[in-house]
Amino acid sequence: MRASRLVNLLLLLQTRGGLTAEELAGELEVSVRTIHRDVDALSAAGIPIYAERGPLGGIRLVEGYRTRLTGMTADEAEAVFLSGLPGPAAELGLGTVVAAARLKILAALPAELRSRASRLVERFHLDATGWFQAGEAVPHLGVLAEAVWEGRRVQIQYRRGDDAVPRILEPLGLVLKAGVWYVVARTDGQLRTYRVSRVLEAHPSDESFDRPDGFDLPAWWAESSAAYERETPRVDIVVKANREAFGPLTDMFGTRTVREAVRLEEPDANGWQRLRLAVDWPEEAASRLVGLAPFVELLEPAALRGEILAIANGAVERYSAR
Repeated sequence: MRASRLVNLLLLLQTRGGLTAEELAGELEVSVRTIHRDVDALSAAGIPIYAERGPLGGIRLVEGYRTRLTGMTADEAEAVFLSGLPGPAAELGLGTVVAAARLKILAALPAELRSRASRLVERFHLDATGWFQAGEAVPHLGVLAEAVWEGRRVQIQYRRGDDAVPRILEPLGLVLKAGVWYVVARTDGQLRTYRVSRVLEAHPSDESFDRPDGFDLPAWWAESSAAYERETPRVDIVVKANREAFGPLTDMFGTRTVREAVRLEEPDANGWQRLRLAVDWPEEAASRLVGLAPFVELLEPAALRGEILAIANGAVERYSAR
C-alpha cells in the first residue's frame, strides 16, 4: 500500500509540478506527517525531491526528472483518456484504480501529449446513462465482477416478477448497455443474460469452472442483442401523423421504428400524412399511442383503435367524476 502511495506521490509531482504537503495529503487521503515521511523515503531512495519554504514553496522534483512513456502517439493518448468511464469504473470498484492508471500515463507522457490528453479530459465527457434515468442500484456488481475475473461459480437470488428464484451461475462477462449492467453467464449448460440490478443476493463459491472454448464476449453480445431485437413481438400499425409527430413518435417507439416507417401518401395541405410503422410490444402500444393524440391518430388495426378509445373514455370518466 505504501509503495503504491509513493508512486502516486511521485507522479502527482511530475504531472502538476510543485504541491504543498497539505495538497498532497488531500490528494492521497493521508496526513501531512505521512507526506513528510514519504518525501524523506523518496529522497533516501535517490529521487531528486526537495521542499521549498515560504508562501510560494512546496514539494518539488528537480527540473527535468521524468519517466517517459515511449511509442505512444497523440491519438493513442487521447483514446486512453476518452475511454475511461468514471461512473462504471466506480460501480465495479475500480474508480481509484482507473484514476491512478490515468495519472501514471499522464505523468509519463511527453509534455505535448500530456497537454493534449489533459485538454481532452477538460472538453469531453462520456455519460452512459439515458436521460431521466437514475442509475440502477447494483450492490452485487463487485461480487459478480470478481467471480467473472476469477472464473468461479456464484449463487444468486434473482428477481423475476414478484418472485425470487435461485440460480447457480458460471459468469463469463459483464456488459454495460445504455447505463444498465448485465452479466452473461452459463447456467444449466445454457448461456443466459441477467440484469445485475435484479440480483437480490450473490454468494461466491470456491468452485471454479472452465470457460467455453473460443468464447468471444463482444461477438456473443452483438449476436444476442440482434436476436433479441428480431424476436421482440411487433405489430404493424397505420397512423395519420402531422409534421410535428416525428419527434414524439421517436421518443415513444424508438429511432428504428420511425426510420423504417413507410410513407403511404404525401402530406396534405395541413401537413398530415398516413404512415405504416412496426412497433414493439403490442400490449403496450395503446397506452403509448394515447399520449400521442395531439400528433397522431391510429387508423389500423381496428382492435387497437378500440383499446385506445377505451383508455381515453376511462380517463375522461375518471377526471370528470370530481
